[in-house]
This record gives sequence, structure tokens and C-alpha cells, in this order.
Amino acid sequence: MSYPDKVYLNGQIVNSDEAKVSVFDRGFIFGDGLYEVMVQINGKFFYKKEHLERLQSGLHKINIDFDTSQLSIGINDLLKASLLTDKDCILYIQITRGVAPRQHSFPSSIKPTVMMYAVPKVLPEINLVNAHVVTRKDFRWSRCDIKMTSLLGNVMLNEEAMQHECYETILHRNGMFTEASHSNLFFVKDGVVFTHKANEYILNGITRIVVIELCKTLGIEVRETAISFEDIESVDEAFLTGTSTQIAAIQKIDEHQLYTGNEKGPITKKLQEAFFKLK
Repeated sequence: MSYPDKVYLNGQIVNSDEAKVSVFDRGFIFGDGLYEVMVQINGKFFYKKEHLERLQSGLHKINIDFDTSQLSIGINDLLKASLLTDKDCILYIQITRGVAPRQHSFPSSIKPTVMMYAVPKVLPEINLVNAHVVTRKDFRWSRCDIKMTSLLGNVMLNEEAMQHECYETILHRNGMFTEASHSNLFFVKDGVVFTHKANEYILNGITRIVVIELCKTLGIEVRETAISFEDIESVDEAFLTGTSTQIAAIQKIDEHQLYTGNEKGPITKKLQEAFFKLK
């Protein structure tokens, strides 16, 4: 992904090479902040309301006083300045606690740092990837429901996939699969779709929520129940979901081959087609 031409920073739109943040920003020192990513398709953000509501919820969880309804004008101005008003693109939003002398506890009366940028991105109609993934122990902290900028654990785990020339790393905690390093995770067994329940061990992805609703609409049974590491060889299908991932079929888990060639599981394929129509 390329660098953006323009950046929104604390109410101003500046050239990206002129966007400066203090070295004392808590986002830089502690990773004390949140982020959100949305895609614009055919001139409209996909589930914009839900993305901003999740960001607002996260800000409340970590006690950053900021109203995300303030972002709408800035988003429009940023897209206009970036010549992306009616173009397919990805929007990145980051809000940190702000600038203050270094101390672990929350400083009082500081202004959050708000940064956004947009870059062109055309998503495929359907994600044609047949992903190979590796499995690893989920060693991250126990508040994965917070979409925080402190992503070192996720970065390390995703690098495991890259080192093995794989698409993703899927994670298990206490013997049960949770999610992937930057995606949500679903399995299909005997016609039933399984995914870990939305609690503190996973990020409740917007695409995850959409896929669960699609299952209900299509009459596909879905259970928010985790699949165990020991049961991995008994599943029939698996797939990943995410804002830019959309729905990506998993073809191989470690050395366990689910299918070969360009095949896809029937439920995965059905959900991909339904997701495309929804877009």
C-alpha cells in the first residue's frame, strides 16, 4: 500500500510529508490509542455507522473523551482533498490520548490526537484467494476486543505467516481457536458455521457481524462456539473475514489440506456470493 498524499491531523488537512506528531504523544510512547479502517465502494462507505460506533465504544472502554460524530466533516474534506470523493478507497482513522509528559496513568485535561488518511483501493468482487494458514498459540493480552494501535503481538504473529509463505496465522488459546492475526475466523462442520463468540479474546469485526447475519438470512445454522485445536482435522471448510479481506477461503491449515486447486467449500462460496450482492 502506498503513502497517502494528504493527511487529516487535528482538524487540518496537510501534505503527508508535513504531517507531524509530537514524540511525547502517548500513541507513540505507549501505543495508547485506537484505530478504525473503512472501505468506500461506489462512493459509499461500507457499514460506516457500525465502524464509527465500534470506534466510539472503544474510546469509551479506554476513557478517551472524543465524539466520533465530529469526524464526518473531516472525512468528507479529506476525501475531497485526496481526490477520492467518489472513488473506491480505504480510510484509516487513528485517535490517541494525546500529548503529555510520560507517565503510565492517564493524564488529565489533554486533547486527543486525531489522524486520518485515505488511499485508493479497489477490492475484488469476490476474494479469490485459497489461503494457506499456519496455527500458533494466541499469546496476546486478554482485551482483544479493543481495536488498539498497540499491535506488536498481531504483527509478530502475522510475520509467522509471511515467513512460511502463508496468507495468515490463525490463533488458539486454551486449546480453542479464537481469530487470526488480522482477521476473524470461521469454520464449517456438517453444514454448520462456527466462530468464537464475541468476547474479550477476539475483535468483533464488522465483516464478522455481517457474515453472521448473512448466515441467518440464508438459512445456514451459525453457532458462536469455538472449534478446538484437536478437532481441526474434522472441519469441512474454513474462512477468514475482514474489512479488506472480505471473505477469504482457507484451503490448507498447517499440513491439513481442506481441498485442492481452485475448489471452495459450498458454504464459503455461497457466503462470498451473498456478500458480493450485499456490497
